[in-house]
Amino acid sequence: MKKSFSFFPGSKGIFLLLPVLSGLVFSCNHKQEEIRVMTFNIRLDTPADSMNNWKYRRENAARMIRFYDVDLLGTQEVLHNQLQDLLNLLPEYGYIGAGRKDGKTEGEYSALFFRKCRFDLLKTGNFWLSQTPEVPGSMGWDAACERMVTWGIFKDRANGKKFAAFNTHFDHMGKVARLNSALLLKDRISQIAGNMPVILTGDFNDTESSEPIQKLLEGGKLKDTRRSAALVYGPEWTFHGFGRVPLPERERIDFIFVSPSAEVNACASLAEVCDTLYLSDHNPVLAKVVLP
Repeated sequence: MKKSFSFFPGSKGIFLLLPVLSGLVFSCNHKQEEIRVMTFNIRLDTPADSMNNWKYRRENAARMIRFYDVDLLGTQEVLHNQLQDLLNLLPEYGYIGAGRKDGKTEGEYSALFFRKCRFDLLKTGNFWLSQTPEVPGSMGWDAACERMVTWGIFKDRANGKKFAAFNTHFDHMGKVARLNSALLLKDRISQIAGNMPVILTGDFNDTESSEPIQKLLEGGKLKDTRRSAALVYGPEWTFHGFGRVPLPERERIDFIFVSPSAEVNACASLAEVCDTLYLSDHNPVLAKVVLP
């Protein structure tokens, strides 16, 4: 049985046919040296979502990740049971990360998934977006929730290159928290990555013109993949609230940033629906990059 995907809800002419998960073989051999990076807020598992509940979305989400042959996946709002679901559905991926409440399994993860046949994990860690970054579960400034960053140092088996990847989810309420989170994150990226190329994925709960995003880009150490891609696809916005946010009010708050010397072949905001169900309340964002 095949699944039909529509890139734009309500459209009649744009469809992709996706095979079922079983029996598929996914290689590490797509375009030499190109890394397919995705950021995806999967929406936490909550009964309040009714027909948009995770149990109705999880298999389609996994199919989408496989269909786009993602190498590195930054996720947000992942509860422990959702982490287990993704690992079961996508056994070719490893992960790094921890629950934000205790640094173990409690609360949402900002987990980084990586294709095990493509990358060797050399080092990993977490820190919290607060005045005490090493304290698990610490909340910073005016944040409504615990917020954190998961990072890893990887070696690409395709070429032996090393790079640093960071994934995060900024607070949805605290303006001061988002600004200070950006400053802390920028400083930690410099400390951890050194001279290595960087990939940063996340739901930043702020727009391109906001001060936190501008601070991340200030100094030219990172660039926005959508603004630097040779090919751009899909709508500008990434958050739609399961289609409930009116089109004029939808905003781009999910980003993939890379080092300025990286080549960005393509970037897409994927407004997909499968079997009339949204994959999440956010669009996944995909970028195809070649690191220096």
